Amino acid sequence: LRLPSRGIYCDARDARESPPPASQAAVRSGCTTAEVMEGLDGLKISEDKKKYIVDSLNPVLEEMVADCIHKMPQDPVLFMLEWLEYKKVNDEDKKLSPEEKERLVQENKKLQADIDKVKSQMQECAKLAAGDGKKEDSDEEEEDDDADDEPPPDFERPQGTRARQSVSAEAYGEWNTKKAFVPPVIPKSDEQKDRLKAVLSKCFLFSTLEDNDFGIIIGAMKEVQVGVSERVINQGDAGDFLFVIESGDFDCIIKGADGEEKVVKTCVPGDFFGELALLYNCPRAASVQAKAESVCWQLDRDTFNNIVKEAAQKKRERYETFLAKVPLLSSMDSYERSQLSDALQTESAADGKNIMTQGEVGQKFYIIEEGNAFATKGGVKVMDYGVGDYFGELALITNQPRAATVVAQGACKLLSL
Repeated sequence: LRLPSRGIYCDARDARESPPPASQAAVRSGCTTAEVMEGLDGLKISEDKKKYIVDSLNPVLEEMVADCIHKMPQDPVLFMLEWLEYKKVNDEDKKLSPEEKERLVQENKKLQADIDKVKSQMQECAKLAAGDGKKEDSDEEEEDDDADDEPPPDFERPQGTRARQSVSAEAYGEWNTKKAFVPPVIPKSDEQKDRLKAVLSKCFLFSTLEDNDFGIIIGAMKEVQVGVSERVINQGDAGDFLFVIESGDFDCIIKGADGEEKVVKTCVPGDFFGELALLYNCPRAASVQAKAESVCWQLDRDTFNNIVKEAAQKKRERYETFLAKVPLLSSMDSYERSQLSDALQTESAADGKNIMTQGEVGQKFYIIEEGNAFATKGGVKVMDYGVGDYFGELALITNQPRAATVVAQGACKLLSL
């Protein structure tokens, strides 16, 4: 298609940074509609097509070519593609009302915040779930628990044509200010508190809590009596609670695509279930049904997030800072220290207690977090230890018995690996 030269090149120096309205094209080009039509007389095309060229096509091309000449891009093809895309978006944007524009802006901000916070939440949850392997139970029990820490199979399943369901976590920012958390307090008898403490002491999920946080969890949990064959949670439902079993057994049941239900695991006293919906903020991955008369304790989502998850995060940050000061670990990067901090266990030793004994098989490596200790060899004191000092690594490296006895000097708090 050959257009009149005047319609393309006239007044190109006056091109503006953004495309001008099409209605101004004829004026800016310096050509009248009659002159443009006259230039098309030599083309063997219908009058409708000539009119389309003059009214619709020529104004766009004039604007685009004028801008291209004004800016002289190195790649004119790429420039024109971007120019046309910009014009399309700009024209569509003009059709929106101010209210619609503001709504779209807010939706975009919220979606971006959702994406950022979900990524952060998933990383934190993965680190929290990694603590599952730190229980001092049998290997078989650890394997069962590790399998449960994986996101449910339908967590990333495409939703088809259904309306999009939110999968955002409890994220906080300018659009959702975090409020002060006030934990619920459910009255309990001393007998109930003692029973609950005994149950939680077996559960690794709460094993790293400080005494104050542990007391808050005790106060917030609610006793639930469950009948035979009663389902505590149902697959696909939204989850706002996790449960810790005090007595009785529970079957975890998954319903397949064919509608058939299958028992994939049986939970026993001391186990917990329902945490996946809180960790990943997704629907229940399975149904849980009591096999007999049972008792379990229920913990709400807000308390779990504000106490258990935040306690794990604070512990990790505190340990990372502490590990950075240990000479043996000073060469590790922040990611490696983060992984190591998740694996550390806290131990306490009373004054005069043997932390390790000469001649025994070494299974742990120790770092002193608080307090002091000293080492003896053959009954003779050979070394003093303070905060940040470590010992026990030789037996692990050389696979030899302990070379010395280490005794706590006053109350001592240790990190073991």
